[in-house]
Amino acid sequence: MKAILALLVACLMAMSPHALAQSPALIAWVWPGSSASAEAYLAAFKEGMRENGLVEGRHFVIEQRHGEGNYERFPALIDELLKHDPAVIMAVTIASVRAAQQATKTVPIVFVSTNDPLGSGLVTSLARPGGNTTGLSNQNEDLVTKYVELLHRALPRAQRVAVLDNPANPSNPKMFRRVSDSAVGFGIAAREFEAVSPEALDATLGAIARHRPDVLLVLPDSLFFDQRDRIAAFALRNRIPTFTQQSEMVGAGCLMSYGTQRRELYRRSAIYVKKILAGARPGDLPVEQPTKFELVINLKTANALGITIPQAVLQRADEVLQ
Repeated sequence: MKAILALLVACLMAMSPHALAQSPALIAWVWPGSSASAEAYLAAFKEGMRENGLVEGRHFVIEQRHGEGNYERFPALIDELLKHDPAVIMAVTIASVRAAQQATKTVPIVFVSTNDPLGSGLVTSLARPGGNTTGLSNQNEDLVTKYVELLHRALPRAQRVAVLDNPANPSNPKMFRRVSDSAVGFGIAAREFEAVSPEALDATLGAIARHRPDVLLVLPDSLFFDQRDRIAAFALRNRIPTFTQQSEMVGAGCLMSYGTQRRELYRRSAIYVKKILAGARPGDLPVEQPTKFELVINLKTANALGITIPQAVLQRADEVLQ
């Protein structure tokens, strides 16, 4: 009997505090855009949870909040979610992760597809993040030089590049500086155009149209991802070839993207959540960095703009949309 009791005590001690106190575990999901734009990534996360043996409704439930493109809402959204006593907070942008870190030092935070977590101070080390935060980066900040190189190879005559960024995203100004520095080597002049909310985007796009750039380069940001149909329609209407780091924007009508598979990052984020629910400390889980990057080209958009993509670039593409 004593042996059985000892075994039960050992099992209880091995379980995480939230696993003991709350079943199913509540996962707080903070999305910077709309609920509609979150659906595919939420589905990818749930797929990953199923692959790891965790069933929605039995092992976990999800409480969602959406920023609708306004980053200043993050602190209030995090406060709302903390009232539900979540086992894990999942966040995407640097701003939402920082809001979560400022609100709690104990609830585990998992970031997904986030720019430069080390450089932005979200973690103190990629190998041992420390604190209550870990997750998966997208390495977008490291892709900027490749981004500009591909732009030059696809459109060798381009000399004026408009760069759309969101100054509320701490990584965007840094990325613009990298774009500008890299562009000089190709004889390209980069000019920055800022938008901080969906409401501000029309004025910014109008300023870009008046600038008459040879190319529009959209820096990775959840605001622009959420507004991808609007941006793609503007670019086609004004006959501006548009480059991004998000393949979904190419699907919406932009010309070309080079970056990570975002859905795969959300699917893999379930591994972190499973480990944390089993008792692992976030600060001990290394930040995962992607190893595969995809080049996607929208040939239909190229034809509509009267652009001929060089064969060497087409041959490098992982996917060509006809």
